[in-house]
Amino acid sequence: MSTMTVIEITRSGGPEVLQAAQRPIPKPRLGEVVINLAYAGINRPDVLQRSGSYNPPKGASNLPGLEGAGIISAVGAGVFQWKVGDAVCALLPGGGYAEYAATPATHCLPVPKGVSLKEAACLPETFFTVYSNIFQRGGLRTGEKFLVHGGSSGIGTTAIQMAHLFGARVFATAGSEKKCQVCKDLGAERVINYHHETFEDVLKVYGGVDMILDMVGGTYIQRNLKSLADDGRLVQIAFLEGAKVDLNLVQMMTRRLSITGSTLRPQNDLIKTRIAEELQKHIWPHLVTGRIAPIMDSEFPLAEAAKAHMRIETSEHIGKIVLKI
Repeated sequence: MSTMTVIEITRSGGPEVLQAAQRPIPKPRLGEVVINLAYAGINRPDVLQRSGSYNPPKGASNLPGLEGAGIISAVGAGVFQWKVGDAVCALLPGGGYAEYAATPATHCLPVPKGVSLKEAACLPETFFTVYSNIFQRGGLRTGEKFLVHGGSSGIGTTAIQMAHLFGARVFATAGSEKKCQVCKDLGAERVINYHHETFEDVLKVYGGVDMILDMVGGTYIQRNLKSLADDGRLVQIAFLEGAKVDLNLVQMMTRRLSITGSTLRPQNDLIKTRIAEELQKHIWPHLVTGRIAPIMDSEFPLAEAAKAHMRIETSEHIGKIVLKI
């Protein structure tokens, strides 16, 4: 077999532009492996790419899909840590909506014992993003107060668990009582239903928080700064409401606040390799014991990728959405 089924973005637009096609099975280049994917995770950047507002980096596959899990089917020159037949989950440069995908070998992680391929497919993009931003970039420490917006999303459910695991006091926002309860069950001390309360008023009672992980942007940015304690850090990983704001820098200076942020996909392979190493050392053992786990929302067959995109765009999901390849 030399070809595979993939889901292509035929043009910029809504979910209907996702269409099945045939493409050659990729061959591994130096330092790469090819994975026969069993499942692929759905993420917000996939939706942004489909809509035409998030182009793949130079040299990356133009197929959507940034994470997946399956069995290694081929290894390239210079790869010694993996062999054909190994079960892995991997951060992908693109190309996850397909039967096979190529990725750097150092961006693969073993499927943790007791974790299914379906669950493992939901780990890489979310865990790389959350770990690198709240610990490596944001420097979250034990005992600090931490707020994550969108607490019931894939990012949110992961951030709550990680921060709680390492001893932070966790706060979250969510949009329904059901979602709020999920956040509490995962370890959030206080969950704010943003339809009924304003998070800055609630957090004022606690003296503000030390770090905020935000994917909303827009009007939330000024509100986030108001919600930080002195010396607090705002870590921005997306901007669903908008990327441009008017910002008064006086309180940043007088209260020593910091704003940082990142997107994962454009970062170089070495940085992603280092994140993978940190995850395997500090997080993977807790996946084996069950102290942290991916929260699953729904599963769709590869041919119904459009329906999966419709699901994530409703924002009604709790946790991760996957494609069965």
